[in-house]
Amino acid sequence: MLEELKLEVYKANMMLPKYNIVTFTWGNVSGIDRESGLLVIKPSGVEYEVMKPEDMVVVDLETGKTVEGNLNPSSDTETHRQLYLTCDGIGGVVHTHSSFATGWAQAHMDIPALGTTHSDDFYGAIPCTRPMTTEEIKNDYEWNTGAVIVDTFKSRDISMTDVPGVLVHSHGPFAWDTTPTKAVKKAVILEEVAKIAYYTKTLAPNISNIQQDLLDKHFLRKHGKDAYYGQK
Repeated sequence: MLEELKLEVYKANMMLPKYNIVTFTWGNVSGIDRESGLLVIKPSGVEYEVMKPEDMVVVDLETGKTVEGNLNPSSDTETHRQLYLTCDGIGGVVHTHSSFATGWAQAHMDIPALGTTHSDDFYGAIPCTRPMTTEEIKNDYEWNTGAVIVDTFKSRDISMTDVPGVLVHSHGPFAWDTTPTKAVKKAVILEEVAKIAYYTKTLAPNISNIQQDLLDKHFLRKHGKDAYYGQK
């Protein structure tokens, strides 16, 4: 079942240690098949060194129940599911505890848009969510983590496709895109811009955000209807 997607999700998961954005098993990638309403995700707590494509777990998007697989799905599956249910444009989701992005999350701070490197992929600041309530933590924690992410984008009127990443308060980053592979690239870029922003704020604590015209130019030349970056 969904053998091609399993292979893609497996390969995407294997990109995480390759790009040094996970330690041990601290990360997961999923992908979705919208036609069947099924998602494929990394198994929980399995070392990357021994993981195989057939270890990927197939989960029903609507119910969260395992449809195929001998292993338990990632403990973050419910968060992934919430994001897929909310935004039809999402085809892959990544969660890591990459160092610089997690540092911003633990500082309870957005990653500000300070330069063009950030603006090429994120149309504005990467938001940090509000703290979760005791009730949200004690009951359906992973599902509520997704709900808090969704609430952050809705309450702050941020498009999940224009800003394909978030910092969960005191936790770490999630990123997404149209495919699992592209979502990993977004997660790698998110970590890189988190690092660059940290360096920038260390050198110049009072630096202003990038000017709006430059933000617009760099994001829209890659992602707008009149985009011209790259090859056709």
